[in-house]
Amino acid sequence: MLLGYPIGELAWLALLIVAAGVVTGIFSGLFGIGGGAVIVPVLYEVFRVLGVPEDVRMQMCIGTSLAIIVPTTYRSYVAHKKRGAAIPEVVRIWTLPAIVGVAIGSVTATYAPGTVFKIAFVVFASFISARMLAGGDRWSLGTELPGRVPQTIYGFITGLFSSLVGVSGGAVSNAVLTLYGQPMQRAVATSAGVGVPITIAGTIGYMLAGWPHLAKLPPLSIGFVSVLGVVLMAPVSSYTASYGVRLAHWMPRRKLEIAFGIFLMFASLRFIISLI
Repeated sequence: MLLGYPIGELAWLALLIVAAGVVTGIFSGLFGIGGGAVIVPVLYEVFRVLGVPEDVRMQMCIGTSLAIIVPTTYRSYVAHKKRGAAIPEVVRIWTLPAIVGVAIGSVTATYAPGTVFKIAFVVFASFISARMLAGGDRWSLGTELPGRVPQTIYGFITGLFSSLVGVSGGAVSNAVLTLYGQPMQRAVATSAGVGVPITIAGTIGYMLAGWPHLAKLPPLSIGFVSVLGVVLMAPVSSYTASYGVRLAHWMPRRKLEIAFGIFLMFASLRFIISLI
């Protein structure tokens, strides 16, 4: 027994966390996402076994997910930037409004039920998945990026969505950038750049938001962030991110779009099943 739980069961859960870390890192580099769609369901099971109350379990998953994908998203962005794929101006314009969105989302997530976050993810991810699978070139808002005001709004929406679901915002920013004619590789690289401030701000926000609930949270928690979860998964996902970057620059654009669409479809299915 360890902390009151069977060692065998904890070892199995730890193995799941490490395995999810590998997938998370590859997905981060490949799609410009932090991997929250992989992390959150694994952590949800871990926290269920550890007896974390239902009313704070989803918040723990989201906060810990954001903390885990900070180094993963950073490594992904640095690797893409070395290849000259990122769009610095977009990262600069989106950062501040994205942080504002994260702040609002962090407060909202403290009080709203987990069902709200799941439904929001399913609706958005299903739409983007359909777009990617149907062919990105058929859906377009223009051939050039819009002005500062629209981009500021997009940055805010990306930050808000990220903090409600526990992701770095790659699904949102990828969709927006490709709708304005940006190649998938550039969209992925730029999404990773926007994801860095989002995940850092989100982690801090959830640490603060969970402070009043410490009595309900498992050991080694800082607010809604599990230090144990971060220690087990973050190094693995951060290390494997570079392999995803290599795949992103090796795969043809259309195959990358199809892969991203399939990924979002399965992520949506996971949330739908949890709602039944």
